[in-house]
Amino acid sequence: MDYIFAQGNGRVITGKDKIFGVSQLAKAAIAEHGRENVTNATIGALLDDNGDLIVLSSMVDVLKEMSPAEFAEYAPIAGVPAYREILPQAAFGDFRPDGYIETCATPGGTGTIRNTISCFSAYGDTVLTSNWFWSPYNIIASEIGRKLDTYEMFNDQDGLNIEGIEKKILEILENQDSIVVIFNAPAHNPTGYTPADAEWDELVAMIKRVAAGGKKITFLLDIAYIDFAGDSVKAREFLPKFGNMPDNVLIIAGFSASKGFTFYGLRTGGMLCVTPRKDIADEFGRVTSFASRGSWSNCTRVGQLALAKVFNDDALLKKVFDERKALEKLLADRCQAFKDASAAAGLRTCPFSAGFFVTIPCDNDDAVNEELFKDNIFGIAIGGGIRIAISAITEDACRMVPGKIAEAIRKVNG
Repeated sequence: MDYIFAQGNGRVITGKDKIFGVSQLAKAAIAEHGRENVTNATIGALLDDNGDLIVLSSMVDVLKEMSPAEFAEYAPIAGVPAYREILPQAAFGDFRPDGYIETCATPGGTGTIRNTISCFSAYGDTVLTSNWFWSPYNIIASEIGRKLDTYEMFNDQDGLNIEGIEKKILEILENQDSIVVIFNAPAHNPTGYTPADAEWDELVAMIKRVAAGGKKITFLLDIAYIDFAGDSVKAREFLPKFGNMPDNVLIIAGFSASKGFTFYGLRTGGMLCVTPRKDIADEFGRVTSFASRGSWSNCTRVGQLALAKVFNDDALLKKVFDERKALEKLLADRCQAFKDASAAAGLRTCPFSAGFFVTIPCDNDDAVNEELFKDNIFGIAIGGGIRIAISAITEDACRMVPGKIAEAIRKVNG
């Protein structure tokens, strides 16, 4: 690509955003055929059965009670103190890992990813994640002069490929002194995968083995979907496993209020470090605040205050959690319907158990997706598969879509 005034700086800009493009096609189909005749599975947000965005009414009530002075004032760079105090509870619940914990507010989970790569990797470093990943990981890394590499996420038994992760980490550490690893779970985007308890144990043991080599490992747990990973309490039970790590391992958790509190547009998130050393936690606080100042400066105040109010009021917190429990069931029912229909249709999916998405591996994914357009089914071809947002479609659609995908794959690939 030739630039006129802009500097390329290694950017690979392919044109219109793929998700936006397919979403526009879906909207055009809705306008022509009616919403009831179109399945728009492109949207990474929780919609009701009418296709409308679900917003927790209990959170809306909190926002309505705020005075202009409360929400209009600048927030401190690292976050409103009351918000930073409740971040460990919001992220970890009753399963706080042992260690020194420091926090920094971020604009959604995306801010955690940006700050982690910026602060804990060097220019030119390679950052590691799974081969199925949220595409902005690559954009964020390349924009700040890093490269993204991947490992095969699943082994031959459709389990977590611990051996492959370890091999890739060691390979990268042959050429650099430290590594940032991004691990999105539970309810992984885009597959919906959550490691089993034994797999979490194996993952932690692997990190400790690699750390024995002496090089620094920053392990980012991207837990953006944890509040819709099935039961939001049980989904957190793995977290204490990441306490008491070696001194040369820094655990960072990326919290997002976008999903769990339906705060998509308020851009409210946070990053939390877990380390056995106070000096590392203190350094984390200093460097992440500095990096924030040099990028987005400070985050939106209103979302931070709203969550602080909720977590400091037991009755209000119960009201929010009770309302969200019904939504957990809504999503779980859609997930089970898609899983059952896939089995009936003989459709192979990436292993999944919860969350907003499921991914169907296939050859010629763009062509398969275009075949689905003919049936007014709109998913996203993500390179080697089709991502379906079960968060955005009805339970009936979750029963219908797998058969249509299986049929489209047969037409395209034989």
